[in-house]
Amino acid sequence: MLIPLIGLVIGIAAGIFSGMVYPVGFSAYVAMGILACLDSLLGGIYANMREDFHWKVFATGFVINAVLAIALIWLGNQLSIDLSIAAIVVYGSRIFNNCSNISKHNIRNKT
Repeated sequence: MLIPLIGLVIGIAAGIFSGMVYPVGFSAYVAMGILACLDSLLGGIYANMREDFHWKVFATGFVINAVLAIALIWLGNQLSIDLSIAAIVVYGSRIFNNCSNISKHNIRNKT
């Protein structure tokens, strides 16, 4: 459980201190990629807590979630439809669901 958190801290620090700037036109893509990766990370933490974690499932899900989220935004831009709102709702609900499951798991196992 400690390794993913260390990786998250290192990744955030690298992003902050790298000084890398992306064009404003990519902001929707980057935001959706971050949401999708956060969803996968929380899902992996919950799976680890249930002792049902598999590296292959996590790694492929992490990459595929990010690619699908970015592809959804790109498709929406091509069709002149704002699909980012739909992606935010879906990934946001999945993130809250994973957080809820993690807290329920912690409460059940602490008592």
